[in-house]
Amino acid sequence: MNVPPDGDLRRTRRRAVLGAVAAVVVLGVLGLGVATGFTPQSRLDDAESRLFYVGDAAPPWLHDLLGVVTAPGLTVTRLVLFLPVVIWLVLRRAWWTAAWVVVAVAAIGPLTSLLKAGFDRVRPQFAGGGARLTTLSYPSGHSSGIATLVTVALILAWPLLDATRRRVALAVGVVAVVVVGLGRLWQGVHYLTDVLGGWSLGVAWTLALALAFRTLPGDRNALLPRAAAVAAEERP
Repeated sequence: MNVPPDGDLRRTRRRAVLGAVAAVVVLGVLGLGVATGFTPQSRLDDAESRLFYVGDAAPPWLHDLLGVVTAPGLTVTRLVLFLPVVIWLVLRRAWWTAAWVVVAVAAIGPLTSLLKAGFDRVRPQFAGGGARLTTLSYPSGHSSGIATLVTVALILAWPLLDATRRRVALAVGVVAVVVVGLGRLWQGVHYLTDVLGGWSLGVAWTLALALAFRTLPGDRNALLPRAAAVAAEERP
């Protein structure tokens, strides 16, 4: 168990709450625009989708490459990447932390599908893009998936990293999130609004669960900071 809540932890919790609320607001505002067919938003989405889409005549290898680029947003990718982490946490008897990881990475897919059914948005109708798919568009499942993956990984690893590694991890995470989102636009299977909504959903979901499971850095069920972990391992 970590140290009791202090000023730093209260500040971390407050930032997590604000982040989650802001993400929910973005998700809701964009979703309202989708549900009501808000004209400026629809026009922007149409323009952005035409701008980014690689085109119906794009070579097959390019579509295959984009499939690889966006694979980190898939449920199977999250499960494969986090299975060793969950096993490691269970072996350490970090039950609540392991449960948080499992719920966050496994349930974001069904939650996204539920919201897709509610908003009932058709994908961009490019012959080589969204028209090939029968699933719905808002919010993007790949975008919510990669945002969840990165947010879970950062929260989990943050106490174990020094300042330099934290900056590197944050930069790599942001790049991964952006690349997957752009990849879905390049594939012509999502609008910009879908991607932004997916990112918002993933961040809001993960932060809310981290607050509920008390796994934010410094909280009861977070991993110990690096120095404390080393001292605990050296203790007889």
